[in-house]
Amino acid sequence: MDTITAIRNLRVVRKYAEKQLTEEEVRVIADSARKTGSSKNTQRWDFVTIRDRVSLARLSGTTIYAKHLPSAGAAIAMVVDKPDPDYPRSVLWDLGRAAQNITLSAWEMGIGSCPITVQDFALAAEVLGLPDDKECHYIIALGWPADPNDLKRPPKAGGRKGYDEVVHTERWGEH
Repeated sequence: MDTITAIRNLRVVRKYAEKQLTEEEVRVIADSARKTGSSKNTQRWDFVTIRDRVSLARLSGTTIYAKHLPSAGAAIAMVVDKPDPDYPRSVLWDLGRAAQNITLSAWEMGIGSCPITVQDFALAAEVLGLPDDKECHYIIALGWPADPNDLKRPPKAGGRKGYDEVVHTERWGEH
């Protein structure tokens, strides 16, 4: 599949079949994150792969938006240094790029994914066994879709803003 088609067709999946991902499947997806480019090649991230059902259930408590996590076949937690006044904001760009690689790699393998923004950093740190100087900001849930057609469903009508609503030429407000 070509990249533009993949970007246009990628869908978030929150309902998973009762089938865990294999260690190798998770490794392939996590390696896609590891190979992502980063600002000045700093690679200021770590990734924690999770397949344990108890850990997935506990991590669902990190935000009200992770109710689907206990049924996922696996997850990848995205970990960075705790922010300080000299914290380069480019790490957020780097994490976004890595997250996109995770979701696109999973989709290519027929595996659904859903990004989760962590709100309870302390709980995530406890479940993941993070050192004191690290934080988990995002988790990507992964799983075989309960309905395989979820990977092929068309976009919802009106789901994306129109091109001219968000793309400006040379100056704001000009299209």
